[in-house]
Amino acid sequence: MSDALVQAAIDAAGKAYAPYSNFHVGAALLLDDGSIVTGSNFENASYGMTLCAETVAIAKANSDGQLRQIVAIAVAGGPAGQGPGADPITPCGRCRQVMKEVADLVAIDLPVHCAHEGGYVTYTLSELLPHGFGPANLG
Repeated sequence: MSDALVQAAIDAAGKAYAPYSNFHVGAALLLDDGSIVTGSNFENASYGMTLCAETVAIAKANSDGQLRQIVAIAVAGGPAGQGPGADPITPCGRCRQVMKEVADLVAIDLPVHCAHEGGYVTYTLSELLPHGFGPANLG
């Protein structure tokens, strides 16, 4: 299923709106029922308002009432029309923090599959965000 999830992220990257960076990113979430939710980055002329693919996909799952069903994430990106490059891209710090909220909610160390031109590398969220801040830190 990881191969299909990574391919869904690659396909989602092709739908990105990235006229400023020309760097297209797609994300795909695997749900516990086997279905997949995707998202792509959505840039804005006011750069700080740009939405990352991972956040778009997680917000979409949340709005569909599926936030607690997320069991894995895949991310793919690269220059428009070129697909993933030689090195895998990993989620930005903001996205890692959003993923931490989901991981704590579903009580698993989310696997994050990061695509590159030859396949993908899998990390756990705790590898990508060691000592992350979550709901338990609020007291």
